[in-house]
Amino acid sequence: MNAAFTLPPAAATAGSAVSASDACCRLCKAFAESQTAATRVGAGEEVFLEGEEADFVYRVEEGVLMSYRMLGDGRRQVVDFHLPGEFLGLEAGVEYSLTAQAVTPAKVVALGRRRLATLAADDVRLTRDLWSATVGAYQRSQDHAAILARQSATERVAAFLLSYARRIGAVRDMTLPMSRQDMADFLGLAIHTVSRTLTHLEADGLIAARSSRQVRLMRRDRLMALCP
Repeated sequence: MNAAFTLPPAAATAGSAVSASDACCRLCKAFAESQTAATRVGAGEEVFLEGEEADFVYRVEEGVLMSYRMLGDGRRQVVDFHLPGEFLGLEAGVEYSLTAQAVTPAKVVALGRRRLATLAADDVRLTRDLWSATVGAYQRSQDHAAILARQSATERVAAFLLSYARRIGAVRDMTLPMSRQDMADFLGLAIHTVSRTLTHLEADGLIAARSSRQVRLMRRDRLMALCP
């Protein structure tokens, strides 16, 4: 556990990212009834580290987190971004396979894995929610793999913008909480390639960059045509 992140006695560490929505009613209720105080995390602070014991599951209450791993050559691979209502820590093994870090100031709630397993054993609906969250994580990883399989930087950036807009329910305007470097590490590209691609998309009239984080999708149809 990163020293900057201190959990109350009833909770403490986390796990690799698993996405889920508020449709997981029983799972959300389990966190709400856990009587665990929410913990605030500053931007750039780690919630948990790869290789730590995976004793807790987390629910994002506020802000945005990302999960990543360090590759053997020293590069960082961002695996996912996590929004309010989503879960981290539903690991298959005993250790966290990823590091989770706050992209923005965030608030998270932790629930012990053993406690969650006990609750699930007595509640088939909670078990179903856990399954839904796990399947959601798998689908997100498949989407990420599909983006990385695209050959051109333009295809990858366009697919990312459309995917993120769909995820947050943005029709036209959206705020990207992640930095260009975070985006580059998610897309498997160099930061200058991401910046150049966004500039080209804007020059072609497909997007309008109102600032480095504010993006307007001007021609969603043409963006979709770039990544069929």
